[in-house]
Amino acid sequence: MPDWFETPFPNMTPLIVIPDSAGITDVPGFEAAAVASDIRQKNDPKRLDLTLVYSLRPCTAAGTFTINAVKAAPVLLCQKHLAEGGPFHGFIANSGNANACTGAEGLRDANLMAQRAAASLNQKPTAFFVCSTGRIGQPLPMDRILKGLERAVTEKGRTPAHGQKAANAILTSDTKAKTVTVSFVYDGKKHTVAGFAKGAGMIQPNMATMLAFLATDFSVPRSFLQKTLSEAVGGTFNCITVDGDMSTNDTVLILANGHSGVSVGDKSPRELRALFAEAVWKACEVLADKIVSDGEKITKVIEVKVLGAASAEDAQKVARAIGNSLLVKSSWFGEDPNWGRLADAAGYSGAKLIEAKMDIRYNDVPAMVAGKPQPDLKSKWKEVVKNRRFTVTIDLHLGKAAYRLLATDLTDSYVNFNKSE
Repeated sequence: MPDWFETPFPNMTPLIVIPDSAGITDVPGFEAAAVASDIRQKNDPKRLDLTLVYSLRPCTAAGTFTINAVKAAPVLLCQKHLAEGGPFHGFIANSGNANACTGAEGLRDANLMAQRAAASLNQKPTAFFVCSTGRIGQPLPMDRILKGLERAVTEKGRTPAHGQKAANAILTSDTKAKTVTVSFVYDGKKHTVAGFAKGAGMIQPNMATMLAFLATDFSVPRSFLQKTLSEAVGGTFNCITVDGDMSTNDTVLILANGHSGVSVGDKSPRELRALFAEAVWKACEVLADKIVSDGEKITKVIEVKVLGAASAEDAQKVARAIGNSLLVKSSWFGEDPNWGRLADAAGYSGAKLIEAKMDIRYNDVPAMVAGKPQPDLKSKWKEVVKNRRFTVTIDLHLGKAAYRLLATDLTDSYVNFNKSE
């Protein structure tokens, strides 16, 4: 987290975090709907696959998107609408089809989704974002989607069930919905940041196939909202990896509708700015952890901590080399504390490294100290790696930079699951 999180105010109100909540409908003024449109065209009339989220009040918005050079049509549309500045009223999101690598037709379809939603709600098309996730290279079944949108507009509401269904409708290979609500009281008034996400495979965001949507009842200037979101995404969603793949569709959006009547921005009291930024960060952190914990066919989640690096870039290089190494991930699945593979990955990462200074630990158990193995502790390493979650720490002793990455093991079930669609 940013350094200023380490300097709390004496009477700073605590955050209330609900990891499995209704999600976005916990924010006053936001409605949601989810319908089954059979977008996958598998004659599955009960599987929810289309979400509509609508704010009764106009919103400011901010977003972060995939840096993949191959960007899906909805990503391009979201970036365009965001650049135009709003105001915004919501978004449409579908699962089952990524609308990626679909050329001009894909762009027309994404635009049409925004246009139809806007027309039904008496808004401008630029007031809506569009997001898609699913198989790449297939045209959208627009007749099904447009009929689904018509139903969604009439069925939207703000109950917990509406929020939970919205979170379920964007899932692909996920095994569970991912929601969070964070709230706090400031100056006698309750404020909320809440949202939902999806993601299980093709996960290494730089800005994974990953979508995340957040909302707040604050009024927030666009520049401050973007700064807050970008900072949070950089330290949460961009610090996870399941398989090292970056998606064509990654998107994180946040909408602020001002329902509370309170504004937060650069000129607000520092305590309020800190509370809001921490709430956004915590919401992203919870959703990012849910994504990596639901990685496709994984059995373990591993926190990779790199300390004492000469630079922040070096710390990240070492963490990602370890977290994405197939040999390392396979040994984690086999519950083999093969610290030599950790040292090897750190060595080829491209970071500045002196073997004679490097320490490696499994939780708090040393495996290497100043470049020297600690074989007498092998039985304790083995106990650590039997756990569902554990930490490996690499201390380079070359500086003060650090990086934290959440990674997973690699299983034979993952290979079988992904060898065909």
